[in-house]
Order: sequence, then structure tokens, then C-alpha cells
Amino acid sequence: MGADFSKEIDFVWGDEEKKQKLIPPSFGSIARGIKNNKYKKIILMTGAGISVAAGIPDFRSPKTGLYSKLEKYDLPYPEAIFSMEYFKKNPKPFFKLAKELIPKDLKPTPVHHFCKLLEKKKVLHRVYTQNIDTLERKANILPEKLVEAHGSFAYATCLKCRYRYTQKEIQPIIMKGKVPKCKKCKKGVVKPNITFFGENLPSGFSLAHRDFPKADLLIVIGTSLQVMPFGSLIHHVNEDCHRLLINKEEVGVYRKSIFSRGHKGFRFNRSDNTRDAKKLGDCQEIIKQFVKLIGWEKEFNELLDESKSETESETESETGSETEYEIKSETGSETKFESETDFETKKEKKKKKKKKKR
Repeated sequence: MGADFSKEIDFVWGDEEKKQKLIPPSFGSIARGIKNNKYKKIILMTGAGISVAAGIPDFRSPKTGLYSKLEKYDLPYPEAIFSMEYFKKNPKPFFKLAKELIPKDLKPTPVHHFCKLLEKKKVLHRVYTQNIDTLERKANILPEKLVEAHGSFAYATCLKCRYRYTQKEIQPIIMKGKVPKCKKCKKGVVKPNITFFGENLPSGFSLAHRDFPKADLLIVIGTSLQVMPFGSLIHHVNEDCHRLLINKEEVGVYRKSIFSRGHKGFRFNRSDNTRDAKKLGDCQEIIKQFVKLIGWEKEFNELLDESKSETESETESETGSETEYEIKSETGSETKFESETDFETKKEKKKKKKKKKR
């Protein structure tokens, strides 16, 4: 039998004047909070785990993830396949892998439809996704509600003359295992508009600095939170914002060290936890449980049925255009796409410099 969430204790706001300790939320209490309209600005952070059910492998699973299958490419290290520096030297490994990554007649998963349902209920502030598969677009999430933090396959650009191509134009070339070359300048390699390590993130990502402080609920689904700066976004919500992790395993957990001052990672099972909850397992099944607890089963099933009845043909209306989906920031983004190791090393170097100045 499944757990009976009806008996879970609702979260209780402490007396602000007496600064009483807050009782941390639970999976069930957050569901009831959504049902009772307590959350008005919900942000979702999603990763590769939400698209596995659509037929796209994730990156870091030990036996099935993409990084575990890269030996045949003779790479210096697994992440090199998404390194701009390595790509310029040898683009062939990436385009061989791209055959597995490009969405081919795939449909959104229940988690994608849950994001859309939050939007329809007018409580979705924004979806920040690491995914490049365009399934959020296929779920018809409004462009202004979506930030594709690492770009997508929807368009591609010549690295030499910057001429732009649609996915439809370059996909047949990639599926043949070839490196697409620019037809206009005849020289440049045409690279999908996904963000590689060493490239600036899309301009829409800079909206995070104003979005996350506004959130009253952050839901993190299907991500390892190991790629920065995306993984660090969980630190940027306010202290009174509840955070729910739905994942195969715990990630983003607070780690005590000499560099952990101000670290705002998840504090599951800690005595000082006042806002974090988790539910571990298959994210698709958990979302179905979550929807049932909220009481949105009818609308959710309608979205699933609509998805099943849609045609599989790729059209411009299904994928949307880059102009529509590229949310422009006020100042632009100069944030670099980094691995967790690079990001942590930079933080440590900064702290050491500050200590020397003192």
C-alpha cells in the first residue's frame, strides 16, 4: 500500500514576533498548499530525468546515462563532448551522439503536462529547464513562461557566418551521421543552438536574478544539479520559499565545510530544516500522485489525452520559433556554462583571495 498523505501535518507558520521555529513542509502539505491556493508564484527547475520516459536517456545514470556510453568516442573526459573548445577541434563525436539526443516523434511526459497545468491554473511563474529536447514547447508551455537554460535543438547556427538553420533543415544530415556544413559560406560547421561548456548561457537565463526571489514555491524535478550555474539557482529563493525535490536520489544537499558559509543547499533530515521536502523515486509516478493529492486529476488526464491524440508531424507551430521562445533579458547574459567542479573551484579561489586581503 502507498503512503497515506492525508494524515501528514500541514506546514505551520511560526509567530514572527517570537521567531518560533517553522515546521518543515512535506510532500503532502505542499500538495494541499497548492490545492488551497497558498502558492501564487511557483518556479520549476527540470532536468534530463523528466524526459527519460519519452525515450531520451539522461546523462549521469551509471549504466544507462549518456556519459556512461562515450568510451567509443575516445574523449579526454566525458564532458568534452559538450565542450566548445573540443567541438571546434573535432565536432564528429558530438554529431554522432546528437542522433540519440534529437527528438524524433517524441511526446511530452506527465511531468511536462504538469508544468502546463500549473500554467493553466495561473500559478506558474516560470519553468527553467536544462533540457534541449524541446518537449516543453511540444507541451505548449507559453514562451514567456519558459527558459531553456541550455538552449535547444530547435535551431542551429553556422559558427563561421552565423547563418541560422531550422532543426528540420539539419536533422536529416545529422541522422546520417554527418557533420552539417553551412550552405551559405561553404566553410562553417552548423552547430545546434544548445549551450556548450565555455559558452554564454541564453539571455533569458539572466531573468533568474529577479524571478527566484519572487517565488513562494520551488519544485526541482529530474536533475542532478551538478551543472553550474543552473544547479546554484536553488540558493536564490528567499528563506520563506518552500522547496520540493522530486528525483531518483537526493541532490543539492547542504554540505558542511570551511567554504559552506551561506550555502543554501537542501537541508533534508536536519534539525534546522524549515522549508525543504523531498519525494524520491520515479518522477512520472510521483507527479501523478501529486496531482491526485492536489485534486487536479480531471484536468491532468485531459491534457494527457490531448497529447495522445495529437499528430506526430513536425511543424513550425509545434516547435515554435526561436524569436518566440527566446526571452530577452534587460541586460543580456554573460554567464558561462560550467561543470560543478569548475564552479566550486572558482568559489574557493574567490574566498581565498578575500582571506588574503584581510
